[in-house]
Amino acid sequence: MNEHEWLADRFEENREHLRAVAYRMLGSLSEADDAVQEAWLRLSRSNTNAIENLRGWLTTVVARLCLDMLRSRKARREEPLETHRPDLVNRIAGRDPEHEALLADSVGLALLVVLETLTPGERLAFVLHDMFAVPFDEIAAIVDRSPAATRKLASRARRRVQEAATVPDADLTRRREVVEAFLAASRGGDFDALLALLDPDVVLRADPTAIQMSKARKSQDASKLAHEVRGASTVASTFSGQAQAAQVTLVNGAVGLVWAPGGRPHVVIRFTITDGKIVEIDLVADPERLRQFDLEVMND
Repeated sequence: MNEHEWLADRFEENREHLRAVAYRMLGSLSEADDAVQEAWLRLSRSNTNAIENLRGWLTTVVARLCLDMLRSRKARREEPLETHRPDLVNRIAGRDPEHEALLADSVGLALLVVLETLTPGERLAFVLHDMFAVPFDEIAAIVDRSPAATRKLASRARRRVQEAATVPDADLTRRREVVEAFLAASRGGDFDALLALLDPDVVLRADPTAIQMSKARKSQDASKLAHEVRGASTVASTFSGQAQAAQVTLVNGAVGLVWAPGGRPHVVIRFTITDGKIVEIDLVADPERLRQFDLEVMND
């Protein structure tokens, strides 16, 4: 066995551990696999004679990669997910069994949803220390802070996780009521009802694929759909008379809408709801992002 083969074998021994770290950091299987693959490339180009603890070295590399990816995600203004996930039925077709297995592990989707609300530094500190027992001295070097400051990051994250664990089912029920009312008002073209559900400063964001789909349908409201639309009146007019075939769906544990003709998701609509008002709406139609969502149609 040559040195490259030996190194590849050692890496494979640590792959599942690295994948677990990356998945908990990123909440996405495809991004986790990207991070693990990049870690292998970096290992294959490194002087391994200087590496005393290969598992620790690889964990640090994956953590740094995930931190960069989280910061990039934040810079692109990808919105955090809402909390809680109840029992679910009627799964949208085409889910990856491996994805389902990971979601059912000891972490669970509910915790992954909470982790999405943390800052990148808080998430890294909490995941590495509380889930994988990495010492704060080592984490501090990754986040470029002192061990004491890193300990505070983990403490804040831990407190957020503990607080989220107490969110009552009533909160999810209320959010579902808001989304169902929004869908009914949209279908019925009830402009005033839509206005009543929207925060005055509501923001609607659409990805490029959603904008192109709107233009391709030659919708009368296509000109109103842009990357970012602000204001209750404009957003209400954009949705009035729309969403005829949408279904109320759990999107990564949060109540949203999906248009999925033939069981295949084409557009996902995500909502941020505060004090019973919709403050943000995200239209996602990019196929790659759609594949990363866990979608569950909500029955009565």
